Amino acid sequence: MEALIPVINKLQDVFNTVGSDAIQLPQIVVLGTQSSGKSSVIESLVGRSFLPRGTGIVTRRPLILQLVYAPRDDREHRNAESGTLDLDEWGTFLHMKNKIYTDFNEIRREIESETERMAGSNKGICPEPINLKIYSESVVNLTLIDLPGITKVPVGDQPEDIESQIRQLVLKYICNPNSIILAVVTANTDMATSESLKLSKDVDPDGRRTLAVVTKLDLMDAGTDAIDILCGRVIPVKLGIIGVVNRSQQDIMNNKSIQDALKDEAAFLQRKYPTLANRNGTPYLAKTLNRLLMHHIRDCLPELKTRVNVMVSQFQTLLNSYGEDVCDKSQTLLQIITKFASSYCSTIEGTARNIETTELCGGARICYIFHETFGKTLDSIHPLAGLTKMDILTAIRNATGPRPALFVPEVSFELLVKRQIRRLEEPSLRCVELVHEEMQRIIQHCGTEVQQEMLRFPKLHERIVDVVTQLLRRRLPPTNHMVENLVAIELAYINTKHPDFHKDAALVSSLLKNSNVDHVKHNRKLPSTNSTSNTIVPNDTNVKSINNQDEVASFPEQNKDQQGHQMVLSNWLLNNLIPQGRTDSSSSVDGSPVRNRETSTSPHPNQNTVIEIQKASPQQKPVNLLPEVPVQTSRKLSEREQRDCDVIERLIKSYFYIVRKSIQDSVPKAVMHFLVNYVKDNLQSELVTHLYKSDHAEVLLNESEHVAVRRKEAADMLKALTQAGHIISEIRETHMW
Repeated sequence: MEALIPVINKLQDVFNTVGSDAIQLPQIVVLGTQSSGKSSVIESLVGRSFLPRGTGIVTRRPLILQLVYAPRDDREHRNAESGTLDLDEWGTFLHMKNKIYTDFNEIRREIESETERMAGSNKGICPEPINLKIYSESVVNLTLIDLPGITKVPVGDQPEDIESQIRQLVLKYICNPNSIILAVVTANTDMATSESLKLSKDVDPDGRRTLAVVTKLDLMDAGTDAIDILCGRVIPVKLGIIGVVNRSQQDIMNNKSIQDALKDEAAFLQRKYPTLANRNGTPYLAKTLNRLLMHHIRDCLPELKTRVNVMVSQFQTLLNSYGEDVCDKSQTLLQIITKFASSYCSTIEGTARNIETTELCGGARICYIFHETFGKTLDSIHPLAGLTKMDILTAIRNATGPRPALFVPEVSFELLVKRQIRRLEEPSLRCVELVHEEMQRIIQHCGTEVQQEMLRFPKLHERIVDVVTQLLRRRLPPTNHMVENLVAIELAYINTKHPDFHKDAALVSSLLKNSNVDHVKHNRKLPSTNSTSNTIVPNDTNVKSINNQDEVASFPEQNKDQQGHQMVLSNWLLNNLIPQGRTDSSSSVDGSPVRNRETSTSPHPNQNTVIEIQKASPQQKPVNLLPEVPVQTSRKLSEREQRDCDVIERLIKSYFYIVRKSIQDSVPKAVMHFLVNYVKDNLQSELVTHLYKSDHAEVLLNESEHVAVRRKEAADMLKALTQAGHIISEIRETHMW
């Protein structure tokens, strides 16, 4: 079992070189309040004075002290090259590997200078440890960590949070479950007030890894003793309580040797505590610590071995992810470009190795845009959205011009259906925009392998994003133009002979024919009546024509005022269009005979009013007795108007559905051809054209400092873990028992 402590010391060296706390090694942590005698205990264990001494805070950096038993015949630690064959004891620092220290005063000065170098000279502390290894014939194998003393109040130029800093530093070491806590308390104070025991109890409630050391037994008040404390009757500690007597400050100033101090300690214990003398004192403490550490290492070693093997695998994977150093930059650049283009295309096609399970991405998202987003948007557009009955009726009248409509004009249908088809253009362009956004998004989600390369070479990543973005931007206008043309093509020619539309048109035509026949028969059965004064009595021909036209050409009767205006204008036109002096003419204005018309010698009073207004203001424009555009208010449509509107609505619906179906099918095809497939086919050539240049490779493949540092850290840690695995594997089962 004696071989276990050197193994842990080797592991300590390995991991201290890396500066990692990933492996929690078994070690003894010396914990105590300021000036409680921690450094004196450690010096007594070594048998030499080598630690900085004085009042106030002296230990300001953790000191990892490895005691190595090196007998004269030890060829592992003694060699002629370093000049240690004939030395009784010597020391080495990890930060000064090749220097052998034989003078322990020089070791003290090196500790002080190294402390000031990292922690400054203002009594502050630093968490970076100092590693010291002491080889001697008179020590037992131990690994000790001396920590700064716990303090409460900042003194001098110490920082205000010195208490918090020391507490955090102490907890960092004693929270290691593989550490043994050596809690140093003074005998001349109440143990219940000991800060070191309190911290130990916080992290080790059961006390399974806590050993208490009681110092300053010789400084207790007269009439008091420490028997109850040493026997564990005051505060029980499972690993035991050991009392020691250290050198006083006066003894140190008088250069009292450690050997003389050990003799005086033994004499004091025999005189004061004769029954407990063999279980107290520095030699007993050294043997106890050695035994505890060996057994603790034995218990921790299997778990430690497993932990090292797991971390070797983890850091090997991490190092592989960072990639190797670039040797041929041109070749590496081409490989990354090819890998990115392949990953981008496979993400669109859905053949990527790492398929996303949390959200749609790539080609699946484009498919969703085509058939869910775009398709449902088109389905939600109603064929008659924005069209009212009066809009349709107005379009029919406007399409006939000055002539009354005999049939429903085809121009009105074409005008209205084009207006509805134009509504399909906006969602179609929005579909293009959504696909463009998704293809831009794929750049950031095209595979973990490529993402790692992108993090490794940030400048190359930036240039790749620029090139792909520019390619997508160049393809956006042609795609939009094509989609706009698809709608324009539908607007350019309204194909009323379309097979699907022709059925509805024929059905509407047959319905109209039957309706017109019934209407004509109904009008022929009506009796002919004479009109009242100031109206035109139509002849038989005119009656037939009016019946056929169903009086569609007349303006709608909006209100009584408009009817009055129409009557005044009608009378005025009738009386003024007939030549003066002919009161009994039988001819109309166009020469056709007119019957049953009264003479015009006594015009209507409204007619005189109009003529007088015009004579009174010849320079003014005549009064417009009709509105310029008839105001279409809600009114009940006539049977003929209702039928015409229904016909147009049915035809618009039928043709709109045909066009919408065509747009819904052709827009995704146009987007795939002009945008998606074009980018897939030309991405790699585009990247090679813009990036694969000899003068650019050097700049583009400059690694980020972050990745370079991480790779070095991972490589060092992997090397340390591999070495640690070899060290642990050298231990045989016979060494552990």
